[in-house]
Amino acid sequence: MAVKTALILVDVINSFFEQGHPNYYPGVEAVIEPMKKLLAAARASGAIVVHAVERHRPGFEDFEWRKLPIHHLEDAHDAAFFGDFRPQGPSEAVVHKRRFSAFFATDLALFLAEQKVSRVVIAGVKTNVCIRATAQDAFANGFEPIVAREATNSNRPHLAEASLEDIDRYMGRVVALDDAIGMLTQ
Repeated sequence: MAVKTALILVDVINSFFEQGHPNYYPGVEAVIEPMKKLLAAARASGAIVVHAVERHRPGFEDFEWRKLPIHHLEDAHDAAFFGDFRPQGPSEAVVHKRRFSAFFATDLALFLAEQKVSRVVIAGVKTNVCIRATAQDAFANGFEPIVAREATNSNRPHLAEASLEDIDRYMGRVVALDDAIGMLTQ
């Protein structure tokens, strides 16, 4: 039986990719081309693409504000999709998340299960925060998490490397970009 694979793009929003925003960091640009290749492969094969983006409600209390400054409010520029990384077509869905993981308190696990997806390729930012949390919760929900090494990074490289090691050892697999592309097109 063939394995059905979906692509999850995590936080590909202006906040991380446009200079001048508090979440931008030098070097984040290195993931743009690899993510474009993953997205193009998924679209060409008809694979499901999930755009998991952080969104918070303006004017309402949010537990995250205890640790982080107010950010990524609905309809704010910093929370908008970056560049061409916006949903296109019937195979793409948006999941709004309020915490690091794309699975926590969202319907992502239910949605993927209903689509008979068993493996997810995860790409985006930041490796040691939202990518790691998403991979861990993918595993906890019974999906095989695959992280495309070239399609994620962090402003804390030592933490990114430790997170990739943990993901590969305990939760799923960390693979080269071409291998992840192959999983999306088989």
